[in-house]
Amino acid sequence: SVLAVSICVFLFVVAILQRRDVGDMLLTAISLAVAAVPEGLAAVVTIVLALSVSRMVRVGTIVRRLPSVETLGAVNVVCSDKTGTLTKNQMSVKACYFDGKTSSEEEADWESGRLLLEACALCNDAVIGESRLGDPTELALLELSDKYGLQKEQLERSYPRIDERAFDSERKRMTTVHRKGTEKVAYIKGASEEMIDLCQSCFIHGKEMPFSARAKREAKDAAAGMAGQALRVLTIAMKQKGNLTDEKNLIFLGLVGMIDPPRPEAAEAVKSFCRAHVDTVMITGDHVDTALAIAGELGIAGDRSECMTGGEMEAMPDEEFRKKVEGIRVFARVSPEHKVRIVEALKKNGKTVAMTGDGINDAPSLKAADVGIAMGKEGTDVARNAADLVLTDDNFATIEKAMREGRGIYENIRKTILFLLSSNFGEIITMLVAILAGFPTPLKASHILWINLITDSLPALALGMDKNDGEALMKEPPRKSSDSLFAHGGLTCTLCFGMVIGIISLLAFLTVPYQVLLGEQIPVTVQNLEKMLRIEAVLNKAQTHAFTVLGMSQLVHAVGMRDVNRS
Repeated sequence: SVLAVSICVFLFVVAILQRRDVGDMLLTAISLAVAAVPEGLAAVVTIVLALSVSRMVRVGTIVRRLPSVETLGAVNVVCSDKTGTLTKNQMSVKACYFDGKTSSEEEADWESGRLLLEACALCNDAVIGESRLGDPTELALLELSDKYGLQKEQLERSYPRIDERAFDSERKRMTTVHRKGTEKVAYIKGASEEMIDLCQSCFIHGKEMPFSARAKREAKDAAAGMAGQALRVLTIAMKQKGNLTDEKNLIFLGLVGMIDPPRPEAAEAVKSFCRAHVDTVMITGDHVDTALAIAGELGIAGDRSECMTGGEMEAMPDEEFRKKVEGIRVFARVSPEHKVRIVEALKKNGKTVAMTGDGINDAPSLKAADVGIAMGKEGTDVARNAADLVLTDDNFATIEKAMREGRGIYENIRKTILFLLSSNFGEIITMLVAILAGFPTPLKASHILWINLITDSLPALALGMDKNDGEALMKEPPRKSSDSLFAHGGLTCTLCFGMVIGIISLLAFLTVPYQVLLGEQIPVTVQNLEKMLRIEAVLNKAQTHAFTVLGMSQLVHAVGMRDVNRS
């Protein structure tokens, strides 16, 4: 804009030095300035972004902040929660460990494991009735106990809950206290590796026995074996004496391993991200072996060296973590604070980061990311309010579709801007060269404004709504967020097309006096061309040629700008 206005001022000064009509040239210079500055650009970009919102809705994405649409096209790291996003969030119990042995859910001796089933039903906030309400993990435990004849409603009537200690991400466990006749009992469920060490005794075939070091080691081995099969493992325990909510000196009841199968479409989305030079990072609270097994199925990671736990993160200084973070594809046993640290480390390394989340504690990491993506089904209002985008189906594959749209939208905006600037540059070239050569102006003020009206509105908007080759766009690396619109040949495109439009419009303007000179057999010189253009009929016809060619060339240029590589 500064350059365009400067050229217009320069033209006006040259016209004064050439002793042209000051009023006409002032009007022409102002009209040229109006045409040169793409004042419709802000409106066109806003309309393009707004219309893109409806397209994003069709691929399952609600846009809460317009600028995030084009930022999504620059994302080169997607940090995703595992449960419900990369997986189906449909838990079912597949294996268990009690009485010192591991067995499948169907083969287990549930007569001996009755206390384990009781704990699964009572230490539980989910509800199974006419509708299923609650966390998928707890629903899976209820289905297990219900399948083998222990219904939560009946158990709670016999053993009413009198106290509880809710689950939190720091402790990674939950406790409920129940009255059993004249006594009280607490049931606890939580992360396997931490809770096993809190147990002092265990039930073996219905009898309480000391939980020896060997028995603990065997339980931990069983948990690791389940985790290696992509199962989420919970330790179930109870307490009968002392302060029942302090979660120490527990009685080990057993382990439960649940499967949450990966979404089939998530693996294809990860492959598409890989082709698009976008890294996928899994962030989960699950055991590292469980996370790695799922990551292996999805193609995110294949080796333990690509994994890091929350405990390992805490032991690292910020600078060391920043160096290592780019090689990590799976973060396990993490807390919400860890998520923020991961995002900030990636951003310090120059990455543009998208982060998914659904809980209240995820809001800080969603805010910290360049693009925060909340879950629409399972997500909390706090997470959705903190996010830039909301996935209506909680599906990881939807992020890939949204990114495809984001890249296409940015490409359309870029094409629109380069089209407007090159077209306006062509108008400036036409006027600048003619005036410097001493010719009358090729375009009247009304011509300039009329062409501006035609080319700066509907053609620009059409380019903004153009359908791009999504497959081709997703094979290219994401643009750098620091890249100018003129990067990757944008400036060359603007100048070259502007020069072409200006030169052919000027040639069209000079064609009329040139033909007159040839017809009258007068030598073709700059002076003779200038004399011919002083004849009103010749000038009117020459300006008509310039006006028509300039207007039509810009419209044709709009078609060519759909793909400058195959114009």
